[in-house]
Amino acid sequence: MSSSLLKMADAYPEGGGQEAQRDQDERSRAAILGLRIFLAVVSSFFFLFLIAFIARSQLGDWRPLTEPAAPLYRVEPLLLNTLVLMMGSLALQWARVVARHGRRLESFAGFLLGGFCALGFIAGQLWLWRTFVVLGYGFSVNPANSFFFLLTGLHGLHLLGGLVVWARTLWRYGCGLPLAQLSRSLALCAIYWHYLLALWLVLFVVLSSSPQTYQVIAAFCGLR
Repeated sequence: MSSSLLKMADAYPEGGGQEAQRDQDERSRAAILGLRIFLAVVSSFFFLFLIAFIARSQLGDWRPLTEPAAPLYRVEPLLLNTLVLMMGSLALQWARVVARHGRRLESFAGFLLGGFCALGFIAGQLWLWRTFVVLGYGFSVNPANSFFFLLTGLHGLHLLGGLVVWARTLWRYGCGLPLAQLSRSLALCAIYWHYLLALWLVLFVVLSSSPQTYQVIAAFCGLR
């Protein structure tokens, strides 16, 4: 997330009453709108990479990652990582919902679990990277490997960016700030995690698909 979104998430109007509430609502809407614009830019970025991935897969030196003995022939490790990321997204949504009802302890537990699940997902992805290298599918060995490391690495970097906001919000929990002041950060984190989960599901499907599927997509897009 950008620094401007972090400032929006941390800002809170002074005083009380209806005017302060309206000010807070406007700031929340502005922060969420800014996040959605940022996510639209990120989506465009990944879309271009996926187009390049499909186009490159049609050349003769492409070595599929889903062939027998290749790292993605069995997708169970990817499924396990996906399940962990999904749990994190659900936990943050739970933290956001119960915070609206003033249940601080439950909100804190859900928020904590969401961040730890994200860390678990990153650890799982790093373990998968190591498996690739051990099996001889290093970054520069084949274009398919390079795209796998590039796409999963970029996704992981965005998740690390989200963990910066998560850590700042966790620190504010620890300082005892009221849930009303944390609600904006909780909403931003939950939306960002949901987006990264959806993005990962797209990457998962593309990376684990067969060469025949790439041929169909390439033909549909006019890339062959």
